[in-house]
Amino acid sequence: MTKALLAAAVWTTAALVGATPSLTPAQAQTAAPWQDITPREGLEGWHRTGGNAIYTVSGGELIGRATPGKTNSWLVSDAAYGDYIMEFDAKTDPLLNSGVMVRGQSRPDYRNGVVHGYQAEIDPSARGWSAGIYDEQRRLWLYSLGRNDAARAAFRSGDWNHYRIEAIGNRLRTWINGVPAADIVDDVDARGFIAFQVHSIPEEQARKGPEVRFRNIRVITQTPARYALPETSLEQQGWIPNQLSPGERKAGWSLLWDGRSTKGWRSAKGGGFPAKGWTVADGALSVTGGGGDIVTAAPYRDFELSVDYRLSPGANSGIKYRVAPGTSSLGLEYQLLDDARHPDAKMGRDGNRTLAALYDIIAPQNLLDPPNPGKRINPPGEWNRAVVVVRGNHVEHWLNGFKMVEFERGSPEFQQAVALSKFAGEQGFGTWGQSPILLQDHGDRVDFRSIKIRQF
Repeated sequence: MTKALLAAAVWTTAALVGATPSLTPAQAQTAAPWQDITPREGLEGWHRTGGNAIYTVSGGELIGRATPGKTNSWLVSDAAYGDYIMEFDAKTDPLLNSGVMVRGQSRPDYRNGVVHGYQAEIDPSARGWSAGIYDEQRRLWLYSLGRNDAARAAFRSGDWNHYRIEAIGNRLRTWINGVPAADIVDDVDARGFIAFQVHSIPEEQARKGPEVRFRNIRVITQTPARYALPETSLEQQGWIPNQLSPGERKAGWSLLWDGRSTKGWRSAKGGGFPAKGWTVADGALSVTGGGGDIVTAAPYRDFELSVDYRLSPGANSGIKYRVAPGTSSLGLEYQLLDDARHPDAKMGRDGNRTLAALYDIIAPQNLLDPPNPGKRINPPGEWNRAVVVVRGNHVEHWLNGFKMVEFERGSPEFQQAVALSKFAGEQGFGTWGQSPILLQDHGDRVDFRSIKIRQF
């Protein structure tokens, strides 16, 4: 840590522990109950699992050296941790991805004991999502840095970087070199191990001997909430189904579905909620086919919409917005599709009918990580998160933390794409004003939950 960052950390800790004018910052820092848990030679209190990476200790540093293979390696703490604050320094070869598990899990009944759960990412790639929160071997990205350019810029590739993790109650926060990086609320894991990752790597890269190093690893486990850093302006993301986190409420989010009734929704063709084809059970609003599309009772103009969805194998559905006046379903559509099984994925042009596409108009692509153009998708039967942003004429589609589509309604490029689509004959397609949000009945089983919106 630089002297400036250390001074800032010392001052903040002094303020949090209720320092008086007579108490120096150094005394306040000393008063914080930090425990050094940096592994020692022999790795007592730790064990390796997963792949075959080599872990050693030298000069007070934990060193993980990559070996060829397809399985990630982990050095796992024998001890389990609940609420705690953790700080450490890490330096990794630009070739080698890494991370640190927070309340990590490994159980025989889950994928043969694979290490899974919350991970603070160490990402030396051009994407630079270090200190983002990744749900290893489970739900993928819970907090990418797709909207946090300040944290991305704070990472120093090939050099030492300082990380801070606060796991207190159901809230996880991270910092990279003093810059707030991630903030989630989730209730899946309340306790688990700490683990240091050496990512799997191809043989040709492993021959270059890439390694990751950790040092100054310390935790606070005694009343850690007392030493938590102050609130920041960082956007919070909630992952507890059908609930808004405190940060989401503060940011203006509201639930479009209460998780237990059909309140706020009606048939797209008018009247009440469909008598068949839609069910509410176990915290999910599910379309099973035959009931027709449903829409929100209220219209929306400029907004950010977040929807968690779960496809059945081969399913097709969609989320529509800016629907044409006087119609029940003609509008812009975020395509929901099982690309691997549904024939629609091979129709249209260049993939513009696949998952996350602007249906039949613009194909999705990974706009935040161009070297890796594919999608990050949880398979049918597991939950994914779709996000639609509409701000004036600017529209974005996001999938599991990645921006997949971006366009300007009414622009020459948009009009050209519409002219090549099935909507070519629709006058003014996509330029309409406010409308309800629509969930499509395409005859297949799709589950929805955590449907929430904030208006601009």
